[in-house]
Amino acid sequence: MKVSIIKEPEFYKSVIRIMLPVALQQAINMGVNMMDTMMLGSFGEIQLSASSLANQYYNFFTILCMGIIGGSSVLAAQYWGAGEKEKVRETFNMALRLSAGVAVLFMILTWIFPGPIMSIYTSEEEVIVQGIRYLKITAFIFVIHGTSLVAAQLMRSVGQAHLGLIVSIISFVVNIGANYIFIFGKFGMPRMEIAGAALGTLIARGAEFITTFFYILVKDKSLGLRICHLIKSPSAAFYRSYFRLGAPVLVSDSLLGLGGNIVSVVLGHMGAAVVASNAICQVVDRLCTVVIQGVSNASGIITGQTLGMGNRKKAMEQGETFYFFSIVFGLLSSLLVFLFGPLTVSVYTLNQETVVLVHQMMNAYVVIVFFQAIQSVMTKGVLRGGGDTKFLMKADILFMWLVSIPLGAVGGLVLHWPAWLVMLCLRADYVIKSVWCVSRLLSGKWIHMADGISEKV
Repeated sequence: MKVSIIKEPEFYKSVIRIMLPVALQQAINMGVNMMDTMMLGSFGEIQLSASSLANQYYNFFTILCMGIIGGSSVLAAQYWGAGEKEKVRETFNMALRLSAGVAVLFMILTWIFPGPIMSIYTSEEEVIVQGIRYLKITAFIFVIHGTSLVAAQLMRSVGQAHLGLIVSIISFVVNIGANYIFIFGKFGMPRMEIAGAALGTLIARGAEFITTFFYILVKDKSLGLRICHLIKSPSAAFYRSYFRLGAPVLVSDSLLGLGGNIVSVVLGHMGAAVVASNAICQVVDRLCTVVIQGVSNASGIITGQTLGMGNRKKAMEQGETFYFFSIVFGLLSSLLVFLFGPLTVSVYTLNQETVVLVHQMMNAYVVIVFFQAIQSVMTKGVLRGGGDTKFLMKADILFMWLVSIPLGAVGGLVLHWPAWLVMLCLRADYVIKSVWCVSRLLSGKWIHMADGISEKV
């Protein structure tokens, strides 16, 4: 199998300009998550498990926003590459309206039904009680975080990846300070423990919202998005164009988010120790794969912009180069998890059962992250940037829902397999998607251009 590797220095400069800020942003975000788990971990597995499960519910909302972003960024990147600024602004308008609508729905459900929501994830009463305390505060986060997340992520599509990095740095400082004050009750504040973690997150998301929209609506000159552009509703023709390429992304990401929540349900019903162990492993996983996230974002944006210019051949070469990157960084990430993952256990206050579980599950993550790298760059990057959204919807639905979830649920809840083996089963779709998506890449059938853009010979 011959893979073309681009040798042009300008290509690698473009990759680094997008990849580096995204990777740093992800590292900062994971640093915040690690500090959260460390602070709550000092109160034992119950509060750590409750915040982890409550955040899985919140992650479902985040994934829906990422679905809106994914569908919108396909259009934004291609229209930006074609020099169609007005259509890019219309894309932003539409994406913000969709995210705000979803956010309001989640806010209402979370405020009214926090108990039933936690009961989905676990049957342990203590965990449910602590989770309700967390959700009651996070209900107010959905609107401000959903809209700012969508706006900052879409700015990457127009070559401004630095905004997300700046916002994350501000969020990091605010979140760590607020968490320290409210979790432990410093500077005269009451000791709120898990509720303090939620309040710290709310304050940090508020800072993100103000920073993001001040920059986009006031400071930015390249896109020139202003409030007047957001008042006017996008045209019906534009919505049709979006749903042709973007609706499959929204559907696939929604089902992925729902599937991820079912994974949390399976683990939640295996006990608080399993949930706490997985929460620790996930932080290590994400810290060790920040570069992969950067490559994934860069691959989607650069491929989309290249197709916006009408250059199909160059997009093919770029896709194969990014595939090579995914293998290299996947191997490096697996090595990092293997070497440094077990060392993180010492920073938590855990009982011996949980310590053993963390070590076992960390070994499973060594395998998982390699295939995670390949499928992430393909599904969230190259193929999505090429507009191959209907194919990706099939890949996401089929393998998670027909293989991973049934296998993991039977293994964990019926056969009572060890947690590390259940986790491998729940991520089996990564392996299958890696093979299937690479085959799609090499076939060349993944390229679909947005309306109004034609191939240049």
